[in-house]
Amino acid sequence: MILYILRRSVTMILTLLAISALVFIVIKLPPGDFLSNQIAELRSQGDPSAVAKAEFLRTQYGLDRPVWEQYLIWIGAWPGPNGFSGLLQGDWGWSFEFQRPVNDVVGGALGLTLLVNIAVVIFVHVVAIPIALYSATRQYSWGDYAATLLGYLGLATPNFLLALILLFYLNRWFGISIGGMMDPRFDQEPMSMAKLQSIGSHLIAPVIVIGLGGTAAMIRRMRANLLDELQKQYTITARAKGMKPVPALVKYPFRMALNPFVADIGNLLPHLISGSVLVSLVLSLPTVGPVLLQALKQQDQFLAGFILMFVAVLTVVGMLLSDLLLAAIDPRIRFGRRRG
Repeated sequence: MILYILRRSVTMILTLLAISALVFIVIKLPPGDFLSNQIAELRSQGDPSAVAKAEFLRTQYGLDRPVWEQYLIWIGAWPGPNGFSGLLQGDWGWSFEFQRPVNDVVGGALGLTLLVNIAVVIFVHVVAIPIALYSATRQYSWGDYAATLLGYLGLATPNFLLALILLFYLNRWFGISIGGMMDPRFDQEPMSMAKLQSIGSHLIAPVIVIGLGGTAAMIRRMRANLLDELQKQYTITARAKGMKPVPALVKYPFRMALNPFVADIGNLLPHLISGSVLVSLVLSLPTVGPVLLQALKQQDQFLAGFILMFVAVLTVVGMLLSDLLLAAIDPRIRFGRRRG
């Protein structure tokens, strides 16, 4: 396994290098950049001091150099005005839109983004798996029909509409303040039990809104996978040998039905981040989704580039975790090369 992880680590590094080049090219495709647009606007307004500051920033961050050199400086593989100072050295760059270092802009948002999305992943699996098990083992029962109806409603309900409904009723019935990740009075206070409770209560709406579609889809897919596995010969043989129903379900068919979902872990977190931008805007969540949207609109290249690379890192690490989990739950999967 160690050799496998080492080989995958080398592949991950090469993959991230290729992704970084693609991200930089895509960001550079629109004509101009934030500073060029700002300089043109300031010159039209006749503000020489602001123009001088913008020109200084262009030189400071190497934006006056060739594109290939800008890319190498950004990743930290080429000396810039400040020497080797890029992503590899932990320098995420400067946000021209927010006039702050990128790590100050997204530092808190990264933690909250991971918190929300990990909570969503837990919610999806905790809710979907028991419902799918019940639905598959009691096919065409009233419970199965109810689970099917729940799945269709979850897939058909727009996330932003559900977010507005939950905001209204959570505030009306439970007094939870609308939007954000905590009550405003806790913003500048140190972590405490009351603050944790406030964060937990504010997680209810985003977790349900972001996770409902994934829960509904997982119920339908898990039910279909289980129904297929329950008809296979190994399941029939286990029952014929007198194995109790619950072990016969969990030990074999359930583990096999989980394979597609474990394989999707690598795409799950990035999909949640990119797919929850509208929900984050509606709920006023301080996550990286709205920040990325604003950075792309304003051509804030260092901010947008870092967030896209963060999503890429989540993807490749998630793919590695999914492969390791697949090997843990499915004994047919081996890390070693096949000998023929």
